[in-house]
Amino acid sequence: MAEPITAIYVQEDDDWTITVAGGGRTLTGRAPGIIAARDSVDQLVEELGAEAKGATVVHLLNGSALEFTAAYMGARLTLPETAPLEIPESAPAAQVPAQPQDDGEKPRTAKAKLTTDIGDALTKSKPKRTAAAGR
Repeated sequence: MAEPITAIYVQEDDDWTITVAGGGRTLTGRAPGIIAARDSVDQLVEELGAEAKGATVVHLLNGSALEFTAAYMGARLTLPETAPLEIPESAPAAQVPAQPQDDGEKPRTAKAKLTTDIGDALTKSKPKRTAAAGR
């Protein structure tokens, strides 16, 4: 069974220092945010060699895997701050051509004619004859 690899994250302002230890080796790196730091850990784990393949990597922030997970997921799920959208001034509205005057009549619309009332259809249906009713 492979020995677990430990990735320790330390925040320094907006940058992060990471230390990856496993297989008797220790590697360090820096990244400009926790997401980039997490990606750097993957690269450092690959540098540890063949014994690191398939090993469990334990990510720790302040000694806690839960604290790392909360910080990392918070960064992944938070939308980046963007500048408010500026709406350019619109061009003058186009003139709509004048419509012909209405003569007061409502337009005629086609209506479907109901040819059979559903109640009539139910009462006019003939019951099926059974052998007992035919006697």
